[in-house]
Amino acid sequence: MKFKTKSKVGSGISTASMPDIIFMLLIFFMVCTVFKESSGLKVILPDARKIEKLPGKRGVAVIWADRAGNLTIDDKFLRPEDIRSIIYNKAIDPTSPLKIVSMRIDNQVDMERVTAIHEELRAVGEAALNVNYSSRTAAE
Repeated sequence: MKFKTKSKVGSGISTASMPDIIFMLLIFFMVCTVFKESSGLKVILPDARKIEKLPGKRGVAVIWADRAGNLTIDDKFLRPEDIRSIIYNKAIDPTSPLKIVSMRIDNQVDMERVTAIHEELRAVGEAALNVNYSSRTAAE
């Protein structure tokens, strides 16, 4: 008499639900991830009575200047002479063209330094003539 051999039962892990798990992890990380915004320098903005908020951050270049004489754009320290090339490159960028240059300048910065920044922006041309000055609401 001939006996039948029993087939072995597989002990592997089922991968049928793996795409679902990967998709849920992908959504989780997309929702929970926070991208770093440029932090700029530590400045005390001047007070203003009437403030208008910018419509958005797209197409805005932010220039930071503190009382110690530091100047940054996109968290990169630079000299006033470097502003011209950086702003020009932002203005001709086809993916996100420059619309506004926002200046966040400490209230103790000398006007001579602010004028040097203005002269560099003026040298870029009409792309950098739309200038915004950041301030905080005056406490009355």
